Amino acid sequence: MKNSSLIFSAALLFIIITGFATTETVAVRKIEKPVAAITVADTTEAAVAEKPETPKLTLYKKSALATYYADKFNGRKTSSGERFHNKHYTAAHMKLPFGTMVRVTNESNGKFVDVKVNDRGPFSKKLEIDLTKTAFMEIASNKGCGSFKVKMEIIDKEK
Repeated sequence: MKNSSLIFSAALLFIIITGFATTETVAVRKIEKPVAAITVADTTEAAVAEKPETPKLTLYKKSALATYYADKFNGRKTSSGERFHNKHYTAAHMKLPFGTMVRVTNESNGKFVDVKVNDRGPFSKKLEIDLTKTAFMEIASNKGCGSFKVKMEIIDKEK
């Protein structure tokens, strides 16, 4: 009895040390994409398809003060009825209609972000637009600041 428990312990220790490893070889084959013949017509169409369209912008306001939402608003309904998420690219504005796309450009560094108005606010006479935290941090020069001056342009929808 003592001998069998000693053998069992040794076998268990061996299994634990080896880590139940099995040495199975798996063959991996690299698949290369076939190269298609490219004609002159294909290249011009591809160039047109890859060229990003610049939207038509209408200046709304310069030197407007932008800030961002606090995290405590996550999951709450906005004035438009949508749920607020600080990871999305949305904004609050007092006058612009819901669904309006706005390009917000940081005047100090030239970085911009496109956001959709889906809420009302900010409720301060000094502030013009509330951005989600993600949108705000993407264009901020100093990540520690709470507001900065922006240029707001309305992105016109072309049909």
